[in-house]
Amino acid sequence: MNKTRIAVVGAGYIGQAHIAVAQHSASVTLSAIVDPAPAAIALAARCGVPHYKSIEDLLAGDRPDGVVLATPNPLHVEQALQCMDAGLPILLEKPIATSVSEAQRLVAAVEARGARVLIGHHRAHSPIMASAREVVESGKLGKLVAVMGSATFLKPDHYFSDAPWRREPGAGPILVNMIHEVHNLRMLCGAVVAVQAFASHATRGFAVEDTVAINLRFASGVLGSFMLSDTAACARSWEQTSQENKAYPSYDDEDCYVVTGTHGSLSIPTMRIKRYAREQDRSWWKEFEQGVVAMVRDDPIKRQMAHFGAVVRGEALPLVGARDGLENLRVTEAIAQAAHSGATVTVAGA
Repeated sequence: MNKTRIAVVGAGYIGQAHIAVAQHSASVTLSAIVDPAPAAIALAARCGVPHYKSIEDLLAGDRPDGVVLATPNPLHVEQALQCMDAGLPILLEKPIATSVSEAQRLVAAVEARGARVLIGHHRAHSPIMASAREVVESGKLGKLVAVMGSATFLKPDHYFSDAPWRREPGAGPILVNMIHEVHNLRMLCGAVVAVQAFASHATRGFAVEDTVAINLRFASGVLGSFMLSDTAACARSWEQTSQENKAYPSYDDEDCYVVTGTHGSLSIPTMRIKRYAREQDRSWWKEFEQGVVAMVRDDPIKRQMAHFGAVVRGEALPLVGARDGLENLRVTEAIAQAAHSGATVTVAGA
């Protein structure tokens, strides 16, 4: 088969991840790299593909079948609209936009045009998350009651000295990291309708938070608690437990989510499950049946690229559409607002 030709716009950290999987994919191929930075010229030469400084240059050159937008967040909406005007299917990195209002503008355009836009919440392509959703949807846990989660890790000092903007408003773990967790929580428990949050910057003293305690209420009645910190020397984060990103050391004795129901609980990503053997014997004085749910581990970035190829070819609808990206951003913004105000914040549109 002729491979689907994909151009990657933005050659930073996440752009390079997309470039790597496109180069080794069975169904897509890297057709070009677009980035004005001088380092991108050398990267394109190493990859053996054309280099363009801008999307305009790309469109005037060897037009691809689809495009990955892995550019800075403030560029997402305008560049996505530009590619939509050119009729190109898009894999748009998360977050969909820098604000809910901008995201709404993009979603309206996507839906009005019937554009093929996949939002880069790559954990949606994780086979671990797929197995966890199967357990939840099977009813093995009973009626869902609560979810407990964490993203606690320690970013080194040079992370902030290398890019001082990370110390300032517009950065911080709520906006940089929590949006990943929001999508996972929504996949497991459904729509979030209200949030509360306490934030602290007591450890680093930066203008942005370094630690946040979050409460969530889901439309289903499930309640959630989540601990978020980028200054905690702790391994209870997706990166340090899932083994999906080999850049991070991993600890198979840790979990970052526990989903609990009236019949049992599931710890993720170890997939340890505890259930009462008989419905009439459910009691804290009774022992659980214990097991591990079968699952596989695979790179979700690789799987996302294969799925994007199918979207480009018209073989599949986007697993994470533009409206999903908007809803993730709504929840993340609500958490930031709750942390700032100290009030319970209802998630608009939920």
